[in-house]
Amino acid sequence: MLNEVMEFKGRYPQVLLSIFLLFWLALAISPKYLGVWAIENFLSAIVITFLVVTYKKFKFSNLSYTLIFIFMILHTIGGHYSYSEMPLFDWLAQVFDLSRNHYDRVVHFLFGALLFIPAYEFISKRLKVKYFWGYFSAFLFIIASKSIFEVIEFLWVLVTRSDIIGTHYLGMQGDQWDAQKDILLGSLGAGVTWFILWVKQKRNSSTKRKNEVIH
Repeated sequence: MLNEVMEFKGRYPQVLLSIFLLFWLALAISPKYLGVWAIENFLSAIVITFLVVTYKKFKFSNLSYTLIFIFMILHTIGGHYSYSEMPLFDWLAQVFDLSRNHYDRVVHFLFGALLFIPAYEFISKRLKVKYFWGYFSAFLFIIASKSIFEVIEFLWVLVTRSDIIGTHYLGMQGDQWDAQKDILLGSLGAGVTWFILWVKQKRNSSTKRKNEVIH
């Protein structure tokens, strides 16, 4: 039984990849805006390819792979419907009389919250920068990633000059400060995860000191 559990843990990233590919194939059928879907999934392809190619050189923890998997699922949904027209959040907007579809806001926040741990894990293990400076570096990485992505989005719209892509890929929904809010939300998400890890670290240190006193 123990061997089977250990074997599953070893194959866990491959299992997540297989599930994601099946999910991706299902949502590749009749996306709402083909141009938006193509751009969003180009980014997905880069991320997945990078993780597969570098797998033998650097393996994330199963927790990090799970967090990446969750974000990629959310991103794939956004690519299928477009972030500004995700049906569930359209319904929520109607029910609660909201001014916009907030799916993009939620995913931008979760970008920071979910990917902070994988970023810290890479920085602490590969670059050997741990604890405060490791957390701070991961936080800066999230902010930089969000900022660069927003710039790339804007430049892509300028290059393509497509009204459909401009409207549904950027997903501004009439908010001129949309990009700044997206960066802020990603930063807040990373900050929340950083705070949770800091509290956990403090508790572990406190427990360790108590155990040392007892013994």
